[in-house]
Amino acid sequence: MSLDQSAESPTTEAFSIESASIEFRGSSGLSLAADAWGAPTDPPVLLLHGGGQTRHAWAGTGAALAAKGWYAISLDLRGHGDSEWDPDGDYGHAAFASDTASVASSFERPPVLVGASLGGLSSLLALGRSARAGAPPPASALVLVDIATRMEVDGARRILAFMSSNPDGFANLEEAADAIATYNPHRNRPKNISGLAKNLRVRDDGRYRWHWDPAFIEDRLGGENGRELDNLDDAARSLAIPTLLVRGRMSDLLSEEGAQEFMRQVPHAHFCDVSDAGHMVAGDRNDKFTAAVIDFLQREVRERFDAAS
Repeated sequence: MSLDQSAESPTTEAFSIESASIEFRGSSGLSLAADAWGAPTDPPVLLLHGGGQTRHAWAGTGAALAAKGWYAISLDLRGHGDSEWDPDGDYGHAAFASDTASVASSFERPPVLVGASLGGLSSLLALGRSARAGAPPPASALVLVDIATRMEVDGARRILAFMSSNPDGFANLEEAADAIATYNPHRNRPKNISGLAKNLRVRDDGRYRWHWDPAFIEDRLGGENGRELDNLDDAARSLAIPTLLVRGRMSDLLSEEGAQEFMRQVPHAHFCDVSDAGHMVAGDRNDKFTAAVIDFLQREVRERFDAAS
């Protein structure tokens, strides 16, 4: 089933809603930072960013969700943003999946999981674990953002190459913005780059470095990480909750064939192909992305929450 990627965009008033800072504990006790929009009594939506990003990637979507009556929480994954770095450098998919399940269990009712790339893998693996254990799912619905059970290896390597570049950081925000523009040539370079500071840290040497633990990128495609990804197919086939797959039409990580394979594995899932967007769908076309997610939640999930209230 497909959703209309040209649906009406959220109103501008939605984006004026302010967030509140909150904190969670991951599966191993790490402190995980988060921002929240809306009323805690509203149905929760847990937003999980991609590798190398931070919770700030979801700011516009979080405010728009709150304006529609959802309690949106954007989490910094372990080793990212203002969340703690793992002292043992444990950034395997199993650890991220455990954190996802741990945070999801802290809500009175299972949240909707919205995961981009790494956040989507973590969500899908957490759901697969619960299915294998015969336990209730830790989510009421799932939105996967440009990630599924099949990934293009060249696209993954390109992402890791970008993350591994500039190990000595940047002299200023302009240099960081130039690096992003080179990596994402299809996205217009913003005139005001001050917001980029949220994704960077200024070290003792005065240089800007990305806001994540460098240990995160070690052996991302091999070892235990690769073995954990072998569970994705079974996890997908076990899905029984409402599911939406959002793909950036220009993505080099999730191909059209990969998306269709997921749809065969999860026949009840909905699919949205966002034009003018690459792998960073929410950043490339936040208007279309957010409209598609809200449309899905209002039509497929809201009634279930209301009936359970």
